Amino acid sequence: MKFVEPPIDSLPPRERILIAAHTLFYREGIRATGIDKIIDQSSVSKVTFYRQYASKDELIRAYLDYRYGKWISWFKASLLEATGDGLSAADALVTTLKVWFSTPEFRGCAFLNAAAELGSSDPEILEIVRRHKQEMSSVLDSLFGIDAVSAGPALSLVIDGAIVHAQMGQAVDEVMENVKVSVEGILRR
Repeated sequence: MKFVEPPIDSLPPRERILIAAHTLFYREGIRATGIDKIIDQSSVSKVTFYRQYASKDELIRAYLDYRYGKWISWFKASLLEATGDGLSAADALVTTLKVWFSTPEFRGCAFLNAAAELGSSDPEILEIVRRHKQEMSSVLDSLFGIDAVSAGPALSLVIDGAIVHAQMGQAVDEVMENVKVSVEGILRR
C-alpha cells in the first residue's frame, strides 16, 4: 500500500508542507522530524511554513487528519476489492493487512505511533486517534455484517496487535495466520 501523491512541486505551499510532513512523520517519527527538515523537503521558506501552520502541533493534527482520510479510504477500497474477488470477509481482512504489512514503507499504524510518541500531551491528537480506531471498528462491523453484537472493537484490537507484531519484525505470514485464527474465534462467540 503506497499512497500516490501528486508531484510535490506542482502543489500550493500548504499542501507541499503537509505531504512532506506526512512522508517524514510516518517514516522517521513525529518527534524525530524537525520543522527545518519539513521546510527543506517542501521547498518553502520558514515564513511561508509558519503562515500555513502556526505550530508543529497544528501540522501534526493536519497530518493525522490527512493520513486518516487516505488510510481509511484505502482500507475500505482494499476490503471491497478483496470481497468482490470472492474472498470471505476474514480472508479479505487478512489479504488487506498482508498487502499493507508487506510494503517497504510500512512503519506501523501512524495513529498508534502518534499516541505512543505524544502520549496525552495533546487531547486533540488523541481524539483523532480515537476517531480513527472507531471508524476502523465501524468498517469491520460492516465487512462482517454484524448487527446485534459489535465485533469491530475486538477485531480492531486484533489488528492493532498484528500491526505491532509486524512492525517489530515478526514474519508477516505468521502474523496473518494469528490474525485469521483470532478473527475466526471472535466471530464464533
